[in-house]
Amino acid sequence: MRDCGLDALIATSPVNITYFTDYFIWIDGLMKEYMVRPGGSADIAQGFALFPLEDEPALAVTGSMLAVNGADLWVRDLRISGDSGLDWSLPAGPLSDRMDRIYDLLKGKPDYGTTTEALAGALDDRGLSGGTLGVEADGMTAARYAQLRQALPGARLLDCSNLIRLLRMVKTGDEIDRLEQAAEISEAAAMTAMEQASPGDNVQHVIHRFRAELGSRGADLDHFAFGVHGLGIATEPDFILGESEVEYVDWGCRYRTCYSDTGTTFAMEPLSDAMQERFDVLRASMDAGLAAIQPGANASTVQVAMQAVVDDAGLAMYPHGHGVGMEVRDYPILAPDNGLRISDDCVDIPSDLSIEENMVLNVEAPLCLAGVGSLHLEQSVVVTDSGSRPLTHQQRDRPVFPLGATN
Repeated sequence: MRDCGLDALIATSPVNITYFTDYFIWIDGLMKEYMVRPGGSADIAQGFALFPLEDEPALAVTGSMLAVNGADLWVRDLRISGDSGLDWSLPAGPLSDRMDRIYDLLKGKPDYGTTTEALAGALDDRGLSGGTLGVEADGMTAARYAQLRQALPGARLLDCSNLIRLLRMVKTGDEIDRLEQAAEISEAAAMTAMEQASPGDNVQHVIHRFRAELGSRGADLDHFAFGVHGLGIATEPDFILGESEVEYVDWGCRYRTCYSDTGTTFAMEPLSDAMQERFDVLRASMDAGLAAIQPGANASTVQVAMQAVVDDAGLAMYPHGHGVGMEVRDYPILAPDNGLRISDDCVDIPSDLSIEENMVLNVEAPLCLAGVGSLHLEQSVVVTDSGSRPLTHQQRDRPVFPLGATN
């Protein structure tokens, strides 16, 4: 923030509001204006997280009735707008200190008609209404950005959408802990679901088991994708295990606002010589990519190392990788240098980003053989000062076989 001359950052998207405050409610990214106001827009409700350079942060929530989700937050300045819609006709019973705080907040007359007004009030209380403010413009419609400018006529507003993406690349210790737990849960749930399958099962039954296993471990389903006769990646069709020899699987979960993402090869019988040969190429490509992960190396060098292996083998495939965190894909993207730049009003740097310690990266090598089947390998690592370490144990030296299959 000092390097960019910013007095504060203002997050506007649900994921980045969570990143800066830990506030989360599932509906923030789903509830559109027309769902509560017929004839309204398709815009989602607008919240704000204020993160000053030298003062306490603040949170403007998108609905007064949702303020109770902030009861356990470390952010103390919680601002609401509009009527709570609560009935106050009976006296309150005994409340804990944290709930008493929410009770008093909701019972007081609202000071703001909108969350934009609430944000402006928090800025004014900190003497920042005329400051230089980094605003996540990508999380707002043009009309709402104009309203913010109108509410803060003395402020200098700078788009910091890409700056925030770059900040999120390097993970904190707490984020790495949550990502490890997400990966552990996801791996155990997927292996259980796949090993309990049998040739002849519908793949949707595997997905249902995976979902149940995640739930029993405290996580939520993000995805379970599978190959279908090597014709691409699917999540919805019915597909009977064994109709093709071997297929791609890719899965992930969400645990305490962090995502997992990984995958492997799911085989119904021992691989043919032709498939084993290709699987071995994928493994060698993965090994080359993992060896290329070093602090200071450009992200493209990982992809180039992986691509060289498959090109030598004459396979038509695109090995690559990406960061993972509070979204299923974070920067950096392990892809060829495309010559583009990552820029906004605060930053302007090449898109071929430098790898840094404490990034969490996924390296993946998929191969779809049209009309035949598919193969896949994907592993998650934490960048260390001298290379990388596994985020969690992921067996990727051989395919996964159902217990009822011959292997």
